[in-house]
Amino acid sequence: MNTASRRSFLKSSGTAAGSLLLLPSGSLLGQEKKPGGKLNVAFIGMGGQIQGHVAQILQLGHNVAAMCDVDTAQMAGSQKRHGDGAAKAALYQDYRVLFEKEKSIDAVVIATPDHWHAPICRAAMQAGKHVYCEKPLTHTIAEARQLRELSKASKVITQTGNQGSASPNLRRSMELIAANFFGPITEIHVWHPEHGWPSGVARPEGSDPVPNNLDWDFWLGTAPVRPFKANTYHPVNWRGWYDFGNGSVGDFCCHGFNMPVRALNLDYPTRIEISGTELGRESFAKACTVRYHFPARGDRGPVKLNFYTGGDLPPEDVTASLSESFGKLPRTGCLLVGEKGLLESGLWNSDCYVKLKDDKRFTGADNHPAAKEIPQSIPRVKSHMDEWVDACLGGAKVFADFDLGGHLTEIGLAGIVALRLQKDIDWDGPNMKVPGMPEADKFIRKEERKTYL
Repeated sequence: MNTASRRSFLKSSGTAAGSLLLLPSGSLLGQEKKPGGKLNVAFIGMGGQIQGHVAQILQLGHNVAAMCDVDTAQMAGSQKRHGDGAAKAALYQDYRVLFEKEKSIDAVVIATPDHWHAPICRAAMQAGKHVYCEKPLTHTIAEARQLRELSKASKVITQTGNQGSASPNLRRSMELIAANFFGPITEIHVWHPEHGWPSGVARPEGSDPVPNNLDWDFWLGTAPVRPFKANTYHPVNWRGWYDFGNGSVGDFCCHGFNMPVRALNLDYPTRIEISGTELGRESFAKACTVRYHFPARGDRGPVKLNFYTGGDLPPEDVTASLSESFGKLPRTGCLLVGEKGLLESGLWNSDCYVKLKDDKRFTGADNHPAAKEIPQSIPRVKSHMDEWVDACLGGAKVFADFDLGGHLTEIGLAGIVALRLQKDIDWDGPNMKVPGMPEADKFIRKEERKTYL
């Protein structure tokens, strides 16, 4: 595919979020690699989150072939941090130029602010590159649906960066639930503390000089233009602003919801209820509770998934046994309530503490006599990144591809729609609609600036 036709595709796909993207046969071709080979990996978005990924790719013996960021200082800091391993990386401020020039790139790791995830993932897959993208997979529900469909049509390997997916405890929790160890599960409680980014506040007035190392307009990208303010958006604080991120729900839905959604086969919630403080701002709520109601499905009864953040917490009677076992309520957590017992899997689903009704306290599943009798049935892996790299080299299928990551994102961001509407909603997940509320559409799919697509 030549440069002109690729750009045409990117422009059209940017306006078609939420529709099935059909591509010519053979237009998405992953570059075949044999086991034991070396990958040439490009990294896009050189803030703090991506640094561990760079280090792990180097530890695994692969090549850091290129880095890309609209802030040249972040690239310089990354090269200094990783020394010789990143010294020869080609540097770009424009991801489009990277894909045009670096034909030897096999795979891409993306850790930009959320509003850039979908455009760069689309470009990477269209260029035939394997893609690892940080969570949440996208900034809107419509983008998540589009990437899910695109990944199914693609021959590239995709992985969402919800690292708990590789945890043996997440997989152990799934095995116990499949064995009906806890009985029917009816409630899930996920909680996250106060967040450090701006929340419940209005946009600051005025502007500050843009640093010479930063292309501010490119950083804004698809989002509406706004003045630069130091220490307000870039770096780190962007997640608190709805134009760029979705606060704690966006940050942790792909973590805390991961294991329960898999284990209980949760499709789409049909009702979402919200409460909180300072909901009507262009920044995320100061504190909030979001309740997702999933209807019965197959042999499973209805399930209520509750997310608390900013100081909101589950009812004390629900978490009393946790406080008794650990001395206090864990700062973050994911608690599943079953008819026969409880499972505490942690916010990243990387714990597996169990308590049956006759038990005095929570116990690690590996030390619980009854849990030990449940056989292992899900393969274990070295790490989330190892799993993706192995799949890129022709190994086993990944555990958290874009179809799964996109589904988790759709569930989480349906809660954002309710928060931004400031009201409880019915949710038509398959059709991505709030029935009878056309005013919700602007929070499901967004108007994009096309300048950098």
